[in-house]
Amino acid sequence: MGDWFTQACHGVRFDWGPAGAELLAKDAACLVVVDVLSFTTSVTVAVESGTRVFPYRWRDETAAVFADQVGAGLAVGRSRATESSPWSLSPAALRRAPFTPRLVLPSPNGSTIAASAGESTVVAACLRNASAVGQWLADRGYGTAERPVVVIASGERWPDGSLRPALEDLLGAGAVIAALRRYGRDRLSPEAAATYEGVKDIGATVADCASGRELVEWGYADDVAIATELDVSEVVPVLADGAFTAAE
Repeated sequence: MGDWFTQACHGVRFDWGPAGAELLAKDAACLVVVDVLSFTTSVTVAVESGTRVFPYRWRDETAAVFADQVGAGLAVGRSRATESSPWSLSPAALRRAPFTPRLVLPSPNGSTIAASAGESTVVAACLRNASAVGQWLADRGYGTAERPVVVIASGERWPDGSLRPALEDLLGAGAVIAALRRYGRDRLSPEAAATYEGVKDIGATVADCASGRELVEWGYADDVAIATELDVSEVVPVLADGAFTAAE
């Protein structure tokens, strides 16, 4: 495919989902994964507590095997959390759960995107740490034409498996891109520049969007509230040796 699809010559680039990540990551110095509800929000909550988070692509029996191999606890789906398996993709549940030094977090979208980065640096971003991520990237020279940053909004899936662009991920990606702009990164691709116009009430907007309403109706309003705590975290989770840990 031509360079125009990779948004070449721009320092800050944006696209959607695993397919966009796989294509744009080939020319990226850093890949920023944004999955607000709730992979990257869960990553930030866990990393804040000192947990090393191992992303894993599949939510099947192989996840338990992988967790045993790396000596980690295994996060399960929200509705499957129990007293013996208290960790899940729910940020609220992770806050309540006992501390574990190592945790496998299965996520078909977020983990697949992280795995697309190859040799590029991978950062987990969400609304909670958007400004911290933007500053960290700019301070380390990312976001220029020579060291481009690719921000990927994970999105969700329609019943047929195709990508469903998700508003919460667009807002999260846009918040990171806006922070990069504040810290002097102005070589934005048109795709990146169009992601963030600012929303007066992030919490109400995300709670009323499709993904937010789904979680609220399922009884997980606390997860939406935690995911929309804008810029409350200074933690920048960076993937190293297979796990997300706090950048220094």
